[in-house]
Amino acid sequence: MTPLFLKLGWRTLWRDLRAGELRLLIVAVALAVAALTAVGFFADRLKGGLQRDALKLLGGDLVVRSDSVMPPAFADKARQLGLQAVSVVTFPTMARARDEDGGASRLVAFKAVPDGYPLRGNLTVAEGINLPGAATREIPAPGTAWADPSLMESLNLRVGQTLLMGDASFRVTRIIVQEPDRGGGFINFSPRVMVNTADVAATNLIQPASRTNYRLAVAGENRAAVNAYTDWVSEEIKKPGVRGVRLESLESGSPEMRQTLDRAEKFLNLVALLAALLSAVAVAIVARGFAAKHLDDCAMLRVLGQPQRTIALAYTFEFVLAGLAASAIGVAIGYVVHYGFVALLAGLVETALPAATLWPVAFGIGMGLTLLLAFGLPPVLQLAQVPPLRVIRRDVGGLKPASMAVLGVGVAGFVALLLAASSDLKLGLIAVGGFAGAALVFAAASYAAVLLLRRSVNEATAPRWLVLATRQLSARPVYAVVQTSALAIGLLALMILVLLRTDLISSWRNATPPDAPDRFVINVQPDQGEAFQQALKAGGVTTYDWYPMIRGRLVAVNGKPVTPDDYEDDRAKRLVDREFNLSNSEDKPGHNQIVGGAWTPGEKDALSVEDGLAKTLGLKLGDSLRFDIGGQPSEAKITSLRKVDWSSMRVNFFVMYS
Repeated sequence: MTPLFLKLGWRTLWRDLRAGELRLLIVAVALAVAALTAVGFFADRLKGGLQRDALKLLGGDLVVRSDSVMPPAFADKARQLGLQAVSVVTFPTMARARDEDGGASRLVAFKAVPDGYPLRGNLTVAEGINLPGAATREIPAPGTAWADPSLMESLNLRVGQTLLMGDASFRVTRIIVQEPDRGGGFINFSPRVMVNTADVAATNLIQPASRTNYRLAVAGENRAAVNAYTDWVSEEIKKPGVRGVRLESLESGSPEMRQTLDRAEKFLNLVALLAALLSAVAVAIVARGFAAKHLDDCAMLRVLGQPQRTIALAYTFEFVLAGLAASAIGVAIGYVVHYGFVALLAGLVETALPAATLWPVAFGIGMGLTLLLAFGLPPVLQLAQVPPLRVIRRDVGGLKPASMAVLGVGVAGFVALLLAASSDLKLGLIAVGGFAGAALVFAAASYAAVLLLRRSVNEATAPRWLVLATRQLSARPVYAVVQTSALAIGLLALMILVLLRTDLISSWRNATPPDAPDRFVINVQPDQGEAFQQALKAGGVTTYDWYPMIRGRLVAVNGKPVTPDDYEDDRAKRLVDREFNLSNSEDKPGHNQIVGGAWTPGEKDALSVEDGLAKTLGLKLGDSLRFDIGGQPSEAKITSLRKVDWSSMRVNFFVMYS
């Protein structure tokens, strides 16, 4: 036998739909869910696309880097876990044309790849210079090479001609158009030459002092296996005797990737939070009007003997069905609308976005039900306790304990969904706390305005409409305060959305300074410097950074040898384990700011250290640092600390001799 509240709820649902009284509430929830899911679908796809493209830049789900030959255990462990692994070696070297082809030479970024490369993304190659490129899963055949077009032009070579590197010769068969994992190191600014791993030995280019970089890229569809391998590598590189090996992933490496992902995700999550808060305001206002229209019906049901529990359950059932229907409609609308976002940002997002996951659907339905039950149901539940006399007053009355409990649970669920939507506890708490504080301020201001209006209006002299309005507000001040505060919160959310949009676009436009350089020149020899600078001057280039550079490894602090094991912080371990790019200058870089000590030009064995590096490694003014530079020790004292803007696109160094 069907319970009475189900029959009553079903009847009231259809009656309210036909009468149009429920339609406005459904429209409010549907629009709220549509706004949330439109942002959600777009954010989900954009985040997936950014992660996918970031993995392409890595060349895999994670990369193990080493300054020397990679221990076989790293590749063996990956394969044991069912993961794909490819080992790539890169280093700078000279490439030249044959004497009969002009004999020109050029510094290049040599790269040897095996079958299976790349694990993420695709190479794009062309059959000749200025010809359209096409994606390929192939690699250079043994004895052949693929090269950047800039190298071919500088050496005056064409596809099919021979390129000499070390003791080997290679026939250039294709032109590299795009390389997924090229990276941004200085050596990668040089033209790329890609060969088969099988040809490395024949070149005899790798010698004991060679600056080689070994990369083991790992990828797999099993996320648990990737995580297990990440944990294994993290522990393995901490073992004594393992030096020069470091792990890179979206979480542990490539800070520029993480910064892009985090910034985009936070902006989009904040938009979703504001849309949710605005939706709550709309639903609460509409639900109050819905409850007021059902006073007569509920009073009549009470007169006919219907218990409060039956009426309350009937309206709850009606709202659940209406919420599910409204949420489904909203999800469908949101899915269609998000394609408009994709079209509007087509110029900024140049890559095809992946399909959305089911998370926005689940979130939209959950948020729709929560909005309706948390902010719409409490005033409606009051109808179950309405006495017949209440019809005369046309007032639902204040919230009773049961309704307050529903409101409390609903608000808690709403806050939980907001925090889940933010994907950032701090961001979510700031948004929720900020709007809660704003609501209190608006409520206090509204209540003060009601009191001021009641005291300042003279019923004897004021217009009749103003007197009636003042009496109405004075009779129900709480309702007036709630409505005013809700509207103020809604306007605040809209204002923040506008400011957020402006700030987002401005941050994208200002990410790169307008005078940022678009060319970087390295490996200029001392005897070439004057002629090169004269050529720049003749070409109208008068402003540029000009610094010498040499690599050195930090081996001791204050006379005490240092190793990665001396530090707990992962970044500190990586810094000690790598070689620094060192430089010297009598003049302080104009784009650096001294935050400690003083720049001491001409002082022997004086160092200026980047402030962030000093904090990470626990360095201070007066400390003595010893570097190993090409096998020669160099010791100097820290005389100044500098603040460096690494996003300035200027030449910057962690450590400089002054």
